[in-house]
Amino acid sequence: MKPSSPCIDICQIDAKSRLCIGCLRSMDEIAAWGSLPETERLAIMASLPARKTDRDAEPRP
Repeated sequence: MKPSSPCIDICQIDAKSRLCIGCLRSMDEIAAWGSLPETERLAIMASLPARKTDRDAEPRP
């Protein structure tokens, strides 16, 4: 079975937040994703809506 993933194939790291602008995972999370247990992947995925809210609340230049 393929591991759960929030990837939407928009793979660019935001210089300020250091998160992927597509899936909102950190570089470390992306690098480790394949070796993480499903429970940890699901926990990270559960945190992504809050990251989006935080990102969207930040003023942009």
